[in-house]
Amino acid sequence: MEYLFLALLFIIAFLYSSVGHGGASGYLALMALFDMAHVIMKPSALSLNIFVAGIAFFAFYRAGYFRWRLAWPFLITSVPMAFIGALLPVNGNLYEIILGIFLLIAVARILFSPSALTDKPTLPPIAAAVITGALLGFFSGMTGIGGGIILSPLLILFHWSTVKESAAVSSLFILLNSASGLMATLIDGFRFNPQIILWIGIGISGALAGSYIGSKKLKQGKLKYILAAILFMASVKLIIF
Repeated sequence: MEYLFLALLFIIAFLYSSVGHGGASGYLALMALFDMAHVIMKPSALSLNIFVAGIAFFAFYRAGYFRWRLAWPFLITSVPMAFIGALLPVNGNLYEIILGIFLLIAVARILFSPSALTDKPTLPPIAAAVITGALLGFFSGMTGIGGGIILSPLLILFHWSTVKESAAVSSLFILLNSASGLMATLIDGFRFNPQIILWIGIGISGALAGSYIGSKKLKQGKLKYILAAILFMASVKLIIF
């Protein structure tokens, strides 16, 4: 069962990094399936997120898909709010179910609406991006995900970015929010699973392969199907677990 867990961990890191995500929603679902203690799940997922999303960001940045003007309005509020969200003892079950339903709607829109993708994105209004960043940051800190699983479909559906540009922005968003949330849990007190170093090594391996393929090899049309599949898996995790 341990080898199966590690194999699935590699696959999750590979798939999520190919679209610029860290994979926290997948790691949390995987740990829940293997009946791991709740106390180790959140810090473990955030730690994996930092490494996997960091590698994904580097790959998409080097490939030329990162736009600072698109990213910074979301980041300035999301990072501090992720810290606050990680400190608050809030029951997020209802929020997760609602979010899971909205992700399913996003999947349907991406797959079945011809206008869901654009090659000529427009920048979001700064006020809208700042408010969105604050909300996503708070939720990401509260639940132990990086928030990119929510940000990327918003960027695409509102025509604020292409699929690969959303991957670049989302990966940095996830990296910084996960680091902020992990710092808060460190202050609040937590413990790691003794195997976290091995998990991180597996995650890095998957991220190196996935981010290379996503940023260099896959076209936008094909990448949207991977993104839709990941959003679907995340929605299932949020609704069921």
